[in-house]
Amino acid sequence: MAPLDLVDLAGHEQVAFCSDPGSGLRAVIALHSTALGPGLGGTRFHPYPTMDAAVADVLRLSRAMSYKNALAGLDHGGGKAVIVGDPGRDKTPDVLRAYGRFVESLGGRYVTACDVGTYVADMDVVAEETRWATGRSPDRGGAGDSSVLTALGVYQGMRAAAQHVWGEPTLSGRRVGVVGVGKVGAKLTEHLLADGAEVLVTDVDREAVERVVAAHPGVTAAADAEDVARAELDVFSPNALGGALDDVTVDALRAEVVCGGANNQLVTNGSGGTGDRLAERGIVYAPDFLVNAGGVIQVSDELHGFDMDRAAARTQAIFDSTLAVLDAARADGVSPAVAADRLAEERMAAGGRTPWLRAAQGPVP
Repeated sequence: MAPLDLVDLAGHEQVAFCSDPGSGLRAVIALHSTALGPGLGGTRFHPYPTMDAAVADVLRLSRAMSYKNALAGLDHGGGKAVIVGDPGRDKTPDVLRAYGRFVESLGGRYVTACDVGTYVADMDVVAEETRWATGRSPDRGGAGDSSVLTALGVYQGMRAAAQHVWGEPTLSGRRVGVVGVGKVGAKLTEHLLADGAEVLVTDVDREAVERVVAAHPGVTAAADAEDVARAELDVFSPNALGGALDDVTVDALRAEVVCGGANNQLVTNGSGGTGDRLAERGIVYAPDFLVNAGGVIQVSDELHGFDMDRAAARTQAIFDSTLAVLDAARADGVSPAVAADRLAEERMAAGGRTPWLRAAQGPVP
């Protein structure tokens, strides 16, 4: 399928193809919706095999950001960018500065931040060329590492799921399987242990597993994600790359709750998709784009002069918004994935905050 066909199908407002022969930059910036404000979403640096693959990914990711930002109660639409290349080989200051100039050329319609393959130090370089880079280092006026609040938000979403399923907002005495213990997964593990949970972990990076187990001797390690999915768990928590919940994994799950920080966990969406399969099995799914919104809350706050206490308070409110989505799903007889989509679409269509979000999120900075 040609890139322009993909754009037509995805319903995006704008897709910008960016090329700078001098630095070697090849990038795509996608704006899905600006109904609620400037599109906000990270920059992914990845060695896509083809430009079509890069376009397909950025369209999917930017659409997800519209829904994430809407449910987080932010005055931002959905945007995303991908830079094509191997970040270990191709990421240079010249490439990042050229990319920053393209972001600036959009005049504030797109606000960028870190994503897979980009880090705080990279955003500092991008910010040399644009006013619209967030996730910068604190000494450059930024919020720093957004994984801190991402992990907090996932934990709050998990507490809400526990309230919904077991009647108490705690993971104490529950067994949680954490797949992926990078920046977010490792911090999430700390929250869970502090709450009294038993934690089983795995990661393709065995050194990451070893670090977590060494820091927390009570944590146990599994060989791989399949072993975690088949384990006796209360909660299955995907925190690595997307696509964690395919039909095989869902059928293998023995957990009652799925809640994690990974993006795009459901391999298939819509009627008859993975979300419906989870619901059919009686497994409560806390939608990923709802519970992992702490990071985007953090970087959006940076635009107002970053205040960690203010951003953390809004992230804590993910508990309330997750509970609202799960309750709506139960009341309407639909999967939480469908309920979350409906509520996000309601806010985007209204062009502002809906009553349930106003109650859950409180005042906007």
